[in-house]
Amino acid sequence: MANTRGNLVPAVIYKADENGEKIGFEVPCMFNPFEYTVSKTNNYSEEAKNQSDSPSVNFKKAGPQTLKLALVFDTYETGADVSQQTRQLWKFMQPTEAAANSDKKEPPRVAFKWGSFQFAAVITNMTQKFTLFKKDGTPVRAKVDITFTQYNDIEDYKNQAQNPTSGGGPVLRTWQVIRGDRLDNIAAHVYGDATRWRQIAEYNGLDNPLALRPGQWIIIPKDVT
Repeated sequence: MANTRGNLVPAVIYKADENGEKIGFEVPCMFNPFEYTVSKTNNYSEEAKNQSDSPSVNFKKAGPQTLKLALVFDTYETGADVSQQTRQLWKFMQPTEAAANSDKKEPPRVAFKWGSFQFAAVITNMTQKFTLFKKDGTPVRAKVDITFTQYNDIEDYKNQAQNPTSGGGPVLRTWQVIRGDRLDNIAAHVYGDATRWRQIAEYNGLDNPLALRPGQWIIIPKDVT
């Protein structure tokens, strides 16, 4: 398996069985996600209690876990159409298989795996946004937001001793500069705030934050204020 553009072990999304085991093709991430969010909602009914401001609550059902993450795909250096890469993800949402005891087709089950974390799910929402183009209009950079909904409550963390990068040491947060990158754009992507570019510049000792070189490595500070 090829490493990411940041030379890290890539997260992958693959077609899976009900236990989260790989049974089909996989899509490796060109850049590992900067973060991901796992959430769960339980449903309760409320009943008023006499002479009380607080109602009683009765558990109705447990909701599934959801996983949300954003991925970046970039083919600027090769000039290829980036949608050729992201098209593989859309296959995970296409109804192609008949459900058990039914002739109705449904999308395949998938799993997201990164280091020790594994999430068996179906993809319930995906949005693709093209953000960089060649002169002829060919898209060469895309951001893909994906929501996974759990279908099987398997143990998410197979080995707590590992981390999501390569299996040892601190989680690496690096960025390899490509043509067109600016520190404000990088800060907007990793922090959601373009004004925090100064913190990246100071951490990396960059005297001229506008003079980024394609192929240059910079370190993204993990905790900033």
